Amino acid sequence: MSTRDFRAAVYREHLRALEKAERTRAWSVFSDVDWSLAATTPKDEELALCAETFLGVELFLPDYLAHGITAWRERFGQVLFAASWGAEEAKHSIVLKELLLRTGQRTEDQLLDFESALLARRWEAPFECPRKAVLYGLLQEQTTFVNYTKHAAFAQERGAPLLTSIYRLIARDEVAHARFHEAIAALLLAEDRAGTLADLAAVLRAFRMPARDLLPDSERRHRVFVQAGIDGVTFVRDIWLPVLKRLGIDRHELPRSAAGQAQPEGAA
Repeated sequence: MSTRDFRAAVYREHLRALEKAERTRAWSVFSDVDWSLAATTPKDEELALCAETFLGVELFLPDYLAHGITAWRERFGQVLFAASWGAEEAKHSIVLKELLLRTGQRTEDQLLDFESALLARRWEAPFECPRKAVLYGLLQEQTTFVNYTKHAAFAQERGAPLLTSIYRLIARDEVAHARFHEAIAALLLAEDRAGTLADLAAVLRAFRMPARDLLPDSERRHRVFVQAGIDGVTFVRDIWLPVLKRLGIDRHELPRSAAGQAQPEGAA
């Protein structure tokens, strides 16, 4: 496939993703969230800490966007996706912040202090190569989808229907983001299977969810967060192997050293 044809194919994938997003899953912070539940939401510090942790990772959006637009600048379809993705991720941060404020589990001053601490730091992209950036994005978005889904179940078990519904809305976006990266990964495999498989193995060996270590009190957050989230077994079973299956990759095609090297904790 020529560079020109590849760019055209990427644009078509973005157009398909955008049409489906507008038709099936567009939602509003203001009209699709039942904020009347905020008054009866239980004060649960573990749930609040997890929601704040998700929010903290979302707040590095300027760094994520800068990386994506720079890495994919030559493929306008991916730049358009990055712009759409950024708008949806911004909505995630807004709904999580409003959840914490409206349920009285954080004050505005507390969240402003939290934002200031994060804005003093910067997330650095783990991969500059455009192909590795796509493969990292696929793993990261699929991991985030599973994480939000598991935390939705955790919130439901603890009697927090408002938080449950918010996590489910976000999870729908995250799996759609993963599917876009998956479509681009399939194009990359068709273009250069050997090179893409080598890059996929390299991404897995170094995989770590974004910004975990940039959050204040990160170890405490991690201990609370992971009890409802993803461990190594879950990562392999619910993320890694399904990604390979959907891409038509036999795990034996990858370098054997790739297995078991990822560090899946976190969210974005």
